[in-house]
Amino acid sequence: MFNNSNKILFVIIMMMGTMITVTSNSWLSAWMGLEINLLSFIPLMSDNNNLMSTEASLKYFLVQALASAVLLFSIIMMMIKNNLNFEINSFLISSMLLSSLLLKSGSAPFHFWFPNIMEGLSWMNCLLMMTWQKIAPLMLISNINIELILLLSIILSVIIGSLGGLNQSSLRKLMAFSSINHLGWMLTALLINEMIWLTYFLTYSFLSFTLIFMFNSLKIFYFNQMFSLLFESKILKFCLFLNFLSLGGLPPFLGFFPKWIIIQQLVMNTQYFILIVLLMTTLIMLFFYLRICYSAFMLNYYENNWSTKFFYDYPTYYSHMFLSFFSIFGLIFISILYFMF
Repeated sequence: MFNNSNKILFVIIMMMGTMITVTSNSWLSAWMGLEINLLSFIPLMSDNNNLMSTEASLKYFLVQALASAVLLFSIIMMMIKNNLNFEINSFLISSMLLSSLLLKSGSAPFHFWFPNIMEGLSWMNCLLMMTWQKIAPLMLISNINIELILLLSIILSVIIGSLGGLNQSSLRKLMAFSSINHLGWMLTALLINEMIWLTYFLTYSFLSFTLIFMFNSLKIFYFNQMFSLLFESKILKFCLFLNFLSLGGLPPFLGFFPKWIIIQQLVMNTQYFILIVLLMTTLIMLFFYLRICYSAFMLNYYENNWSTKFFYDYPTYYSHMFLSFFSIFGLIFISILYFMF
């Protein structure tokens, strides 16, 4: 529907919308930035050659429009309360603001739209949904300090994100539920410190980019494709599955580094209940990641007799190896640098 130059323009406008929201000094300008971001992302989602992406873009617009309406209504109520001195419950306004932002980010219990929309998108659009589209809502959530609602959302996000991925055959839905689980960790990081959230978000974005870049290059969308493809390189297959474990936060991979920081901070603040919930749900996630990787890691793993050759260019292959190297050995290098300096 759009050529490459138009798509680049929409990406620039989308990024500008996020920057407007992050740097705004009023709720109204933050809402305007969110709307600019929304209206520029929808054309990137829709594709005339794929009815599922068109359906996904329509669902995304309806959900985000509902969240924006609630957000704008809350902002108007806040302005009426502050300027006209009306007696309106501040907790109610803040709760509506927070709920609309949780709906925009896809956190539980407002996660219902996220896996279905992810299923209809291309891998690159999935990456934008999981990373860039989370920045503006999460930065606005950091300005609303309602710990009770945030703790409820954290617990539900990590539980639903871990249990929802148990019975999935689609990689896009699995990545969606993984994103919901990681959102619980990100909200926990926001309660502690914004720098810890930034560390977690950047690490998660890098790991998601590494996996999705490999999925997109190999044209993999479902689990059975992962097992039926006979990779020309066994190293590439091992890197693909080790990146799964890194995303799940298994030490000694890079994905464990931001979780390590959060665990340390929760222990120092004696918040043991939320820590136990986070750790138990992460173990459930690691269970279904290990279930995927288990057969591929076995030395007596039987592959299909018929050969499915996958032809890829060597620059892409070396890019996979380069990204996977940092994903797998990143924590070791960070630990060495920490003890050196």
